[in-house]
Amino acid sequence: MNRRAAPPPRRHSAALSRRALGLAPGLIALGLLTACAAAPEIADELPVDPVPADFKLSFQAGLPVPDLAPVRLDPETVLIEDATIFTGAGPRIEHGSILLVAGRIVEVGPGPITAPKGTARIDAAGRFITPGLIDSHSHLGVYPAPTIEAHSDGNEATGPVSADVRAEHSLWPQDPGLQRALEGGVTTAQILPGSANLIGGRGVTIKFHPAISSRAMRFPDAPWGLKMACGENPKRVYGSKGARPSTRVGSMAVWRTVFQRAAENRASLEAFEKNLLRWKADPKALPAARPIPPPRDLSMETLVAAMDGDILVHVHCYRADEMIQMMELAGEFGFSIRSFHHAVEAYKIRDVLAAYDVAVSTWADWWGFKAEAHDAIVENAALISVAGARAIIHSDSAIGIQRLNQEAAKALYRARDAGIPVTEEDAIRWITANPAWALGVQDRVGTLEPGKMADVVVWSRHPLSVYARPELVFVDGVREFDAAAANPPWSDFEVEPLPASADAPSGEVPHPPALRGGR
Repeated sequence: MNRRAAPPPRRHSAALSRRALGLAPGLIALGLLTACAAAPEIADELPVDPVPADFKLSFQAGLPVPDLAPVRLDPETVLIEDATIFTGAGPRIEHGSILLVAGRIVEVGPGPITAPKGTARIDAAGRFITPGLIDSHSHLGVYPAPTIEAHSDGNEATGPVSADVRAEHSLWPQDPGLQRALEGGVTTAQILPGSANLIGGRGVTIKFHPAISSRAMRFPDAPWGLKMACGENPKRVYGSKGARPSTRVGSMAVWRTVFQRAAENRASLEAFEKNLLRWKADPKALPAARPIPPPRDLSMETLVAAMDGDILVHVHCYRADEMIQMMELAGEFGFSIRSFHHAVEAYKIRDVLAAYDVAVSTWADWWGFKAEAHDAIVENAALISVAGARAIIHSDSAIGIQRLNQEAAKALYRARDAGIPVTEEDAIRWITANPAWALGVQDRVGTLEPGKMADVVVWSRHPLSVYARPELVFVDGVREFDAAAANPPWSDFEVEPLPASADAPSGEVPHPPALRGGR
């Protein structure tokens, strides 16, 4: 590939973040990331959280909290020319070009595009372009590498309902798997709690920029996700402890009980708001008579926000009958399910899922590893797709996320082998546009259209080929991966030791080699 201009530097000096955080230079020298981003220039005093003067239901979606170590991006102005482009929004474009400016897609289409003066040009003849890949189900960062008990932070398995926890608070940005996923073309992912609990807590959607904090990796203004899990896992975890649930009937009883509490909590909040409005409207009201809000309950905040549609519900569920039961539960308490995850029997109820606009995040061919996974078929995603529902290929794996394109290709092959009429464009949407919708960010990513975030992957060959590899990965217009350049490791676990000094003491024990792993 002909690269006619080198990319500008991506990051600025760490001095800004040192000043912003008020840390001593010596402490900054112990920085956690070798390629971390510096904070933008901000005031010496960090802003105080803007807590509303009055108690409002809007707080349930999460009050804004200042990011103490934000990522500062320097997107390129770049024109990528003469490639085959899968836009994710329509038919492919042959000999197409795409223009990225200020972190956004400005133009995409066939033939030449007029670019601003000074634009870097990349000749991508013979290459393929897709939107950045999106994984709707990942545990990177919460179950990071190296896999040791000290890093096992995905399940708060001390009770079956942990709606108050957030995956963001255990996401470790030092996980080497994050950079591996980026090198496989992934630019956005939802990081979820595990499936030990009936309600596991909030998931967080991230963009793949190196950062020093999990908050700095968050996709700006993406909706929270709520992880729920039915079936074998919760009843096994708690049944083995002699606790509830130990059965599927116990699981449903716990859900109904906790959502009833949430409904009552919402009613008390709404009653408080009405009383507060009456108090404000009464010119004779005394300050001492001001209504007192109910105590804040973090679990109830999450569940009420899910019932109000401000948090998107994602349910780990394998069997068709249980998916129907979960939809009935949602109907009883007035919330919607955005996506079933794993859902190996979704093909049995694909007409129902299409009618209720519920997506399915599944694998290409995982099956048989436990009883509820035995009725899986490799045509699952394709049958869901042709029924009019949103099929998604997810990873649920630190390895699978590195080859998400190959997983989609496997599902496409199985569909064609069975005579199911799905296209290559459909398969690309399974890992781009459809997961973008499931995460509630379809207005900003998932397709290559003007105005959307410049998340773009340039592939060495057809992205559904087993031989395809990403050559360039842009995230928000930043060249985060370039196969032809040196890509500094994001994680300290992969930092190379310094060369031995000639005057080093003899017999000194050398540093162990840095961890390495292929995609």
